[in-house]
Amino acid sequence: MAITKERKQELIGGYRRDTKDTGSPEVQIAILTNRIGDLTEHLRTHVKDHASRRGLLMMVSRRRRLLDYLRRVTPQRYLDIIRRLEIRK
Repeated sequence: MAITKERKQELIGGYRRDTKDTGSPEVQIAILTNRIGDLTEHLRTHVKDHASRRGLLMMVSRRRRLLDYLRRVTPQRYLDIIRRLEIRK
């Protein structure tokens, strides 16, 4: 269920802004999007797992806050990330 080290490094490599970047909003949004997708699949089979559903809602709201920040600070980076991740908004 948890994201593997290799997958996380792959996401960081794909969305970082420079060689030492590991915590920019784009990287955080990409990691959260991956985790949200995995948890959504889990909840399709385990419908009554309410604790995981709460965690999913918390991740979605955290991603929403990061996206709102990015839209406020640099709208072009916001548009690029939602296009690359195919997030609705």
